[in-house]
Amino acid sequence: MLFREAGIADIKQIQIVRNLVTENTLSNPNVVTDDDCKEFITIRGKGWVCEIDDQIVGFAIADLKDHNIWALFIHPKFEKMGIGQRLHKLMLDWYFTQTKTTVWLGTAFHTRAEKFYRKAGWTEVGTHGPKEIKFEMTYEDWVKKTEH
Repeated sequence: MLFREAGIADIKQIQIVRNLVTENTLSNPNVVTDDDCKEFITIRGKGWVCEIDDQIVGFAIADLKDHNIWALFIHPKFEKMGIGQRLHKLMLDWYFTQTKTTVWLGTAFHTRAEKFYRKAGWTEVGTHGPKEIKFEMTYEDWVKKTEH
């Protein structure tokens, strides 16, 4: 497993993973464009990928402009291998070296993602639209979590 920063050349494989997930699926795959991905990993924030045998099997993208986690997705065939946890840590470690502003994310109700974020120490703060839970992570909570 190779974890590294995402680049523009990774966008096609990132899109493949994004469209293979079985939870938090896009109602229309064309909603998230290659240009959107490029903007989020080069201008608005940064992304990371996990590769196995030159294939991207997971990715995470943090958005510094809106202070949110734009994406954290794992190819269904590579779930439950710790990839999400490692990408999550890389992303939040980087995010909190850039800013101490609280970061947020939204994820669908009653999903493995919801359980993942609760276990990772995120705090539920309400809803994001009608179909998602809104979670937040403060700088202080992240520091406490990573000190253990």
